[in-house]
Amino acid sequence: MSDKTDATPEMPLKDNGIGASGAILATQTSGLGWKIFPLLLVTFFMGGVTGLYFQPPGMKAFFGLTGLEPGGGTETPIAVAMAQVQAQEQVAVVSEGDIVALGRVLPDGDVLAVATPYGASDARIQEIRVSEGETVKRGDVLAVLDNQSQLENALNTAKATLRVKEAALLQSQETIRASREEAQANLERALATAEQAQSELDRLTPLAERGVATQAALDTATARADEAKRDVERNRATLSRYEAGSGAVQADIAVAEANLEAARVDVSRAESDMERALVRAPIAGMILALNSQVGEKPANEGLVELGDTSQMMVEAEVYQTMIGRVAIGDPVTVSAEALDGDLTGVVSAIGLEIGRQSITSDDPAANTDARVVDVIVKLDAASSEKAKRLTNLETIVRIDAGRLETGQGE
Repeated sequence: MSDKTDATPEMPLKDNGIGASGAILATQTSGLGWKIFPLLLVTFFMGGVTGLYFQPPGMKAFFGLTGLEPGGGTETPIAVAMAQVQAQEQVAVVSEGDIVALGRVLPDGDVLAVATPYGASDARIQEIRVSEGETVKRGDVLAVLDNQSQLENALNTAKATLRVKEAALLQSQETIRASREEAQANLERALATAEQAQSELDRLTPLAERGVATQAALDTATARADEAKRDVERNRATLSRYEAGSGAVQADIAVAEANLEAARVDVSRAESDMERALVRAPIAGMILALNSQVGEKPANEGLVELGDTSQMMVEAEVYQTMIGRVAIGDPVTVSAEALDGDLTGVVSAIGLEIGRQSITSDDPAANTDARVVDVIVKLDAASSEKAKRLTNLETIVRIDAGRLETGQGE
């Protein structure tokens, strides 16, 4: 027997295009893939963030077609466009035709801070005759100041002076009347004396010519007649001074009447000064707040705050970039957490001046230096009644801009 081994001989590897070199390449590629995978993840992540942030036209078109919005599936959206952020702050456009802004509820004509009368700055409050929530009429006394007694004394003094001047005028008139009557009597007596003296002269003149009467007697009669004539002229002049049209009488009466008129002016001024002790309502409305108490000096912001709550309005602050879309008559919906249902009204006035925003949201990141235009919304009767006790309530105002134009176009 031969020592043959029944073993299968080794066959050489066939080169089919892969061979040993292919195996080595596959091994190297597999190792490289593990290195590229993290790089691909970082690239995709950065591309997604960049696309959400810059939102290129293709992505905007995609969102427009699908109706999706960045971050719309979460309560804390990220990468939201500026218009969306403003919408969350309730101060910008939320949809086509709608403008949303912050506002406050106010009485028609705004809130009036009723100040004390001119010249009463040093007075204290003696009495307050109204309370918060009370309705008053125009001219009603709201409060009395402690300068009332001083002003009453001044008025009483002026009235007493007036009575003195009235008496002085009557006295002047009576004096003139008595003097005129006295002058008239003196003139009549002088005329009688002159007539008697002339008669005596007429009697002695022919007697003296015939030598029956002496020349001395004739001279005496002539002197008496001349003196009587002069006395008549003097009394006539005196009487003329007291005639109604004479300058002397007019001057005396004019002085007395002028003094009387001055006294009347003093009384009128004292009566006007009495108003400095009273704080009156300039309009009809409701007392919204009392800013001072009895015994205090009236506050700088006014003694009381008064507003016409029979008609309420809302003052909305609309961004200057949106004001061009607002028109008089646009329908408005007003909402707030404190309201049981929305308020409704229409735009009644649009401000002519761009100012700084004064109503801000509670968000600490909100823009507090925006440029806005005041828009006045007149509430309807039902909404006015609901909001009459909510002055200065902060609200969200939705102006349906464009509906008025659409309705007119139809």
